[in-house]
Amino acid sequence: MSNAAPGALGFLHKSHIVAEPGFNRWRVPPASIAIHLCIGSVYAWSVFNPPLTRELGVVASSADDWSLSSVVWIFSVAIVFLGLAAAFAGKWLEEVGPRMVGVVAAFLWGGGFIIGSLGISSHQLWLVYLGYGVLGGCGLGLGYVSPVSTLIRWFPDRRGMATGMAIMGFGGGAMIAAPVKGWLLNLYAKAPDYLGAQDAVATVVEGGRVFAETASGRVEVVIASAAQVADFGGQAGVYVVGTGATGAAQTFMTLGIFYFVVMILAAFQYRVPAQGWKPAGWTPKPVASGMVSDSNVHIDQALKTPQFWQLWIMLCFNVTAGIGVIGVAKTMMSEIFGTVMPLVVTAGFASTYVLMISVFNMVGRFFWASTSDYIGRKATYMCFFVLGTLLYMSIPYFASAVATNPAMIYLIGFYAATMIIFSMYGGGFATIPAYLADMFGTMHVGGIHGRLLTAWSTAGVLGPLAITSLRQMSVTNAIQDLAAKVDPAAFAGKFGAPLAQLDQLVAAKTVTIAKLMEIAPAGTIDPTPSLYNTTMYCMAALLVVALFANLLMKPVKAHHHHEEPRLQAVPGE
Repeated sequence: MSNAAPGALGFLHKSHIVAEPGFNRWRVPPASIAIHLCIGSVYAWSVFNPPLTRELGVVASSADDWSLSSVVWIFSVAIVFLGLAAAFAGKWLEEVGPRMVGVVAAFLWGGGFIIGSLGISSHQLWLVYLGYGVLGGCGLGLGYVSPVSTLIRWFPDRRGMATGMAIMGFGGGAMIAAPVKGWLLNLYAKAPDYLGAQDAVATVVEGGRVFAETASGRVEVVIASAAQVADFGGQAGVYVVGTGATGAAQTFMTLGIFYFVVMILAAFQYRVPAQGWKPAGWTPKPVASGMVSDSNVHIDQALKTPQFWQLWIMLCFNVTAGIGVIGVAKTMMSEIFGTVMPLVVTAGFASTYVLMISVFNMVGRFFWASTSDYIGRKATYMCFFVLGTLLYMSIPYFASAVATNPAMIYLIGFYAATMIIFSMYGGGFATIPAYLADMFGTMHVGGIHGRLLTAWSTAGVLGPLAITSLRQMSVTNAIQDLAAKVDPAAFAGKFGAPLAQLDQLVAAKTVTIAKLMEIAPAGTIDPTPSLYNTTMYCMAALLVVALFANLLMKPVKAHHHHEEPRLQAVPGE
């Protein structure tokens, strides 16, 4: 065991947290789950999308409000830094132990929310990126890897179940966070100043922005519908930009303080097993599968094996396919089904959908990881990629069908398909540490896992980039198609500007698909439900590539094995 770390933080070092004889190993999973529940709230990020895109307009987006794509990228940056922090901290974790890493994670994740709160209140987007994205993302990475190798060592008899327990918490974080975030946003929200009904207030459009004359001078305003102001208990009409609050800044501050406290308490519950420890009465089974190695591979040597990069591709593409959808889940549900089934797919329904994503993400982590203990890791990933490809290809069918025939069966089909997808998305995360332990041994599995999570960082960019850019392309094409169909006079009457200013009006968020549909000719099919079709086909193609990476998986060749004896075989233990 390494010597204690020097300095004031030496008491956090792993040499000070070695479990005494008779320690109950089941005390470690609750601490791991608590930290993962806190950092797993990142999966409920889409709850913040609506308030952050109307932070100034509050009831509707104003010209200076942040766009959906710029807000979604905050989530992406957090995932990128999660992977980078995990990769760089892998060796450090093996040196100092899980408690020190967990404490640092608490400071970064909680502090990231607090800095993000300051960025929202001052409307400085870069501060939100720095706080939540960079610092918070580093906290995510450290908090994510801190328990994994520890649990694999505490539960050598059930590797899949052990990692599934810890990483289950990460998937379930949004299950708690989504309703809590929604409740806090409503608690802190404040409606902007109301000037009156649209036809009672004189407005003028300049540069795509809408202004109104008041007793105190000209002010920028937004025009909100009854549905947009329903949550505030207001009425449709004209509202002054910059006079209300969405509650996002206060929600960030509250969560930052809460997460810090919980993660600190949980980190102090971590213990590591004594060298050579094994469960009472447990004898390692003989290796029954060629895909499970009884040798160890050094962390630096692991990167020189094709198996590491095959696993990297598998994780990256599986995550890319799911993460982009998770980032805009609430928006996607509302856009695909909200326009054609408004009485069913309400704002509350969309919020519940986000909650159910978290439920299946969480349950899938434990279910699939535990299942892999019986059917093997390779067979488990075959299920992910074959079934996942079919399900992603089914989503455009449901979306296109509901646009012309708003039947409940299509909503049920979409709901079921996405829930199974998210269970396998979470299952991929939970099964990969056990897959790594099978291929490379347990000696450096924590560090190797950390480096493999750079695949998550890459996917954190690819997924949202694909879904937002392809969606924006579809939105632009849809608006142009609809604008070509509407009567120019009706357009000018609706938006207070000629059709020639379409690009300006779209940039200022004055013209949207929904508003164009209000003046479109009778019988025009709303293009909103089909905005994600191209994206889903691309995601299915990625899973096909990952399928072949898994099919070609073979055991690590002997010349990569570490020559020193395994830790479990320490003489005298």
